[in-house]
Amino acid sequence: MADNPRAAAVGFHPGELAVQRQAGVQAAAARLAPMVAGGKLGAGAGAFLATATFAALTARDAAGRLWVSPLSGPAGFLRVASPSRLRIETTARAADPLRELPVDQPIGLVVMDFAHRRRLRINGILTGAGSEGLAVDVEQAYGNCPQYITPRHLRNGTDHNPNVFRGNELRPQDIDLVQAADTFFLGTTHPDSGNDASHRGGPAGFVRVASDGLWWPDFPGNNMFNSFGNLIVDPTAALLFVDFRSGATLQLTGTASVHWDTEPGARRVMFAPHEVIAIDAPV
Repeated sequence: MADNPRAAAVGFHPGELAVQRQAGVQAAAARLAPMVAGGKLGAGAGAFLATATFAALTARDAAGRLWVSPLSGPAGFLRVASPSRLRIETTARAADPLRELPVDQPIGLVVMDFAHRRRLRINGILTGAGSEGLAVDVEQAYGNCPQYITPRHLRNGTDHNPNVFRGNELRPQDIDLVQAADTFFLGTTHPDSGNDASHRGGPAGFVRVASDGLWWPDFPGNNMFNSFGNLIVDPTAALLFVDFRSGATLQLTGTASVHWDTEPGARRVMFAPHEVIAIDAPV
């Protein structure tokens, strides 16, 4: 295993603390601080991972661009090799920007159980990547509440010579997918704490398309502000939308900013896409 070039960054970093102060939730967030301390994959996490069939991965491609990619497989494709090591026995699809992953980079993973409205976030270092799967040294592992998770059963599928679109702007069919979505995945990054993957949900249409990009309201959550804390330090961001009926995906990489509206506590995120990849193959 290659030496980890950075020390494990655990706990709330200054960006997260700054957003918590601005939102006035320092006390509530402080009670959750032990969740983001250095964590291991315990028995509960292992049992959850053993039944999971879908996860979203945030990482950088060989050119250094940040993406969120879907990973799926039969129950058991996420395997706890040890309390600090996760094996992912699959790779991203052939057309996916994270198909060829540089190792020794921080990754974020959010594992979803849509049917039971459960999710688990894992952050760590990618220490292995090959045709048989990925290996992650785990630094943080903690559950999130079931808020805004739409119950659904996932469609299984395999690559079938997919149609792939690569460009810099959304097409009409991409806009339709975004505007119909009740779920997407957000990837953010921090120079010390690494990459993070999170789930975002709301009523269908909560993500809006504007002339200069996308935006969505920030609904009340767990008060940790992991994503927002990253964005005020580094605006680099990535989005993943999945059509859960067909299995098609829309992946965007770009920049995002948090806007605090005049109404107390109201926030929204503005996202400017720089690159767009749409794949019609099932995940």
